[in-house]
This record gives sequence, structure tokens and C-alpha cells, in this order.
Amino acid sequence: MTPREIFERMRARWLGGESTFDREMLAGDVVVETPFAAPGQPSRTEGRDQVLAYTEAGRASFPVRFEDCRNVVVHETADPEVIVVEYELAGTHTATGLSASAPFIGVLRTRDGKLAHWREYQHTLAIAQAVA
Repeated sequence: MTPREIFERMRARWLGGESTFDREMLAGDVVVETPFAAPGQPSRTEGRDQVLAYTEAGRASFPVRFEDCRNVVVHETADPEVIVVEYELAGTHTATGLSASAPFIGVLRTRDGKLAHWREYQHTLAIAQAVA
């Protein structure tokens, strides 16, 4: 898969209520980083099994139904295996019914058609306010 195809698959999974990744899209030594992770959350997760476990648990415990991934801008880089993606996720808190959105920036690197590295910069305050 190309970097764009992997991002589109991630986007479809978010909107389908699934965790961000599935086994077949990840390299065995994948690294996922969230440099601005909320307190108590890891800023780096390494390895396919660890990434899947972390993202599946996170999706199961996150009380938001994503309804849109909008304002998507994909920036190509000099490296054909790397893109930078700007996007906004919008959704509804499943317990309160409150709708909110938050902007993100992601740097996505592939290797041999698999996701090798995902670094996501989140607006953690907007996310915290949305789920409070």
C-alpha cells in the first residue's frame, strides 16, 4: 500500500468505529508516537502486537463515535514513502451526546507497503474537553 492508501484505510477504520490499525497494514517493527500524549498515556509504542493491543484497548475505552474526518490535506515529501497529513476528527460523545472536533497532524512512513512509523500530533486539550 502507498502512504495515502494506508491513511485512507485508517480514516475508514475511524469512521467505521474500529481501532486505527489492523494487523495486515502494519510492519512487524512499526512505531507509533504521540509526542503530546495525555498524562498517563505512552508517547511511543513499538511492535505490531503492542500497537494493536494499545489501539484496540484505546478504541474500546474511548467514548466517542467518529462521524467525520474532514479538512484533510496531504502533503507529499521528497521521500515517496512519507506523507504529512493534516485532518480534523469530529464525533459525538456516546454518553453525553456532545459533538466536538479536534485537529491533528500525522507523519506517516511506509516500508514495503506497510506502515512503519506513525507520529501523530494531537490537540489534547480539545480532546479532553470533548470527553469530559
